[in-house]
Amino acid sequence: MLLEMTAQQGLWFLIPALPICLWVAYTDLSAMRIPNVAVLALLAVFVVVGFMVLPLDAFAWRFAHLAVVLVIGFVLSAFLGVGAGDSKFAAAMAPFVALGDVSEVLTIFCVLVFVTFALHRAARSVAFIRSLAPTWESWTAKKFPMGITLTSTLAVYLGLAAAQ
Repeated sequence: MLLEMTAQQGLWFLIPALPICLWVAYTDLSAMRIPNVAVLALLAVFVVVGFMVLPLDAFAWRFAHLAVVLVIGFVLSAFLGVGAGDSKFAAAMAPFVALGDVSEVLTIFCVLVFVTFALHRAARSVAFIRSLAPTWESWTAKKFPMGITLTSTLAVYLGLAAAQ
């Protein structure tokens, strides 16, 4: 798979974004929420690193990605019950994605929806695994912690870009 994002850009974005992705995945699994400060931290990573590694015109246009995904996320949140934190995190992720890579990222996301859902449901049905984190709200919540899918999508995309 050949991505529009260069290997250098992928690596520079991946290094600071990965700890934030892990933090968001943990907080969504444990508390079924994505902290606003994590969303802002991810956006700050894009602003700082993106300014250094992207051409200025591409850097500026990527903020349109944020606006479009934010509007779509708010509509989904208002009418379909998508979590507001998920919508905000998806919007913060959007500038990282090169326009030419949108179909690849959507494919990664669709695959990871099934993988993360299946793994989470399997893990919560195993008493030993649940006993390792007995207070996690996601074990008993009716909704799925989509933060693990979103963070996995960003990490896989950036990792694939860095590896090309």
